[in-house]
Amino acid sequence: MKTLIHLKIEKLHEAGQDYYLATSEDVQGLVAEGQTIEEVIEIASDLAKILLELHQQNEQPPALPNTFQYPLILEV
Repeated sequence: MKTLIHLKIEKLHEAGQDYYLATSEDVQGLVAEGQTIEEVIEIASDLAKILLELHQQNEQPPALPNTFQYPLILEV
């Protein structure tokens, strides 16, 4: 099964070093950190798979974010 997950990736600077932080409103609890963009995406991907599997094992669908966008098409 394919699942679309939106990652928010931020470049941060601390103690003289840059690093990247990835979070997602699509998967509760997803927070990943890496030295490069590629690394943080790989870590976030692995973590998202684990978190989604845990949700499935508990027979609960992944939690929806508190806010989200929904495309509404009207005929006027």
